[in-house]
Amino acid sequence: MRAASLFGVLVLAKLMVLAGIGQPVGGWGAIAYFWQDMAVALLAGAVDAALRQPRLGWLFYGVLVIYIAWGVPVAIVLGTPLTWPLIGAARGPLAGSIAHYFTVINVVRIAAVVAAGIILPAVCSRIGRANVPASSRPVTWSALAAAVLFVAAGPMAVSHVETMGLERNAVTALLPSRFPGGAVARADADWRLSPFGDASVASGAPAGTRESLLRLHGAARGRNVLVVVLESTAAQYLRAYGAAEDPTPNLTALSRQAIVFDNAYATYPESIKGLFSVLCSRFPAFGIGAEEHARMPCASLANEFARGGYATGLFHSGRFGYLGMDAILERKGFNVLEDAGAIGGNVQSSFGVDESATVQRVLTWIDDQPRHAPFFAMYLPVAGHHPYATTVPGPFPDGTEYDRYRNALHEGDAALGALLDGLRARGISDQTAIVIFGDHGEAFGQHRGNVGHTLFINEENVKVPFLIAIPGLTTTPVRSAEIVSLIDVAPTLLDVAGLRPPGGYQGASALAAAHRMALFMTDYSLGLLGLRDGCWKYIYDMDAGRSKLFDVCADPGETSDRSAEERARVRMYRERVLGWSAAQRAQVTGGAR
Repeated sequence: MRAASLFGVLVLAKLMVLAGIGQPVGGWGAIAYFWQDMAVALLAGAVDAALRQPRLGWLFYGVLVIYIAWGVPVAIVLGTPLTWPLIGAARGPLAGSIAHYFTVINVVRIAAVVAAGIILPAVCSRIGRANVPASSRPVTWSALAAAVLFVAAGPMAVSHVETMGLERNAVTALLPSRFPGGAVARADADWRLSPFGDASVASGAPAGTRESLLRLHGAARGRNVLVVVLESTAAQYLRAYGAAEDPTPNLTALSRQAIVFDNAYATYPESIKGLFSVLCSRFPAFGIGAEEHARMPCASLANEFARGGYATGLFHSGRFGYLGMDAILERKGFNVLEDAGAIGGNVQSSFGVDESATVQRVLTWIDDQPRHAPFFAMYLPVAGHHPYATTVPGPFPDGTEYDRYRNALHEGDAALGALLDGLRARGISDQTAIVIFGDHGEAFGQHRGNVGHTLFINEENVKVPFLIAIPGLTTTPVRSAEIVSLIDVAPTLLDVAGLRPPGGYQGASALAAAHRMALFMTDYSLGLLGLRDGCWKYIYDMDAGRSKLFDVCADPGETSDRSAEERARVRMYRERVLGWSAAQRAQVTGGAR
């Protein structure tokens, strides 16, 4: 009875999620979306029968019903049930985001599932009493056999339906993504070399671009270096990257006197392990937390600048305690590390403080530095992070998440303008190289179920702005079409500053002419690996074993899957991302060959 009731609760929850997302169910989908619900019910029934403890059984049932009910609005909002990484991320800094979705409709959804959990046992009990005759036993065994066959057919059904992980329920989503065996973990391989040579290089770069990049070698030697890491900022939303409207006018103005990299990619669509890749010029590893990455050897970018005689500081409008960020930053060479707690600020939120307060703290720190020595400063704003809160009204209407996001970008851009004005007021703007990039992107439903930034690796998740402005040298805009990765940031900045990059970096200077691929992955919900090779963008779903291939030069929205036409290319790319990911995991766990 409890197992049958649990199955009913799971089915109701799944139907509500599919309806909330707008996902139709039919054909193979009738099995694909519900086989894991049946599997959980069968397992619960088996445990119940083995324990023969009704009170414990009811307690276990009640806890599951509440957890399943709570997960319905989460799955509708995120397009995925809660996974362990998502649960780990739902800490105090995200209180504002959680409160944003505490709406009447979501409360009703939770209440409906809980009500079903209360009513269904009574209904099943009544049905059971009506089937007491001896003939009911064969019927019971037949139903059990049908349920087992239904579960057995599930994986085959999923191969016919692109479920995007929605076949999982609140229970099965807690199981980790299976990393496929057999991948070669070679530590010495250069995984970013295209298996197709230079034939795939993106075309259309303006004449003289490579020469413009080459003349930046050592161009900022002895100058200050200011790095601004834009939170949750995808390239496609900015005027500098072709957006029709301009949420960041100060960044746009700066881009007119900068080297702009048109095809820059984050390694991971989340800030903390993304910061590791920037500081250490190393890829993060699949399925391994930030704290374990913090224990890896790292010739930190800040350490190298400190060794070169620079004062170093990092200022974050958010909080270092989030998702192991403090461990990532520990002993990385910063003379000063300050977050929202140390800065204070005029406006406090669950995620941090206002950007104007952080900018003022950066400028105060600069004032305290001796004029005879250069500084290396990193400013990490939080403007752009959900729930897209602003302290003043922005230029866009406030009716949609996307417009609230652009208003948040606009407020962050105003802080950037104040920072640049502060440099000019101090007479040091001509002696300061400005480097700006996004730590990852942000999605607004461009692809089904893709909201926020962590869950997928589409262009809106991982393609980011990246520009370098050196007063006196980058007086006109230069656009580079080369593929670059954020693991290239450290060697590029050291190259620009005339400092020798240390050994062990997996990135390379973006000023070099050699064609390289960008590699990226996510493990927050589905296990996804991907690469960008010239015009080709490849994504591999490890859970479903499914590949997608896009020509993003002709199809920047990733709407037309070319994998069926390019089977040989898909096979080579699949081997490459699996080998790369296996090598990164082995380096963290100590098993690389």
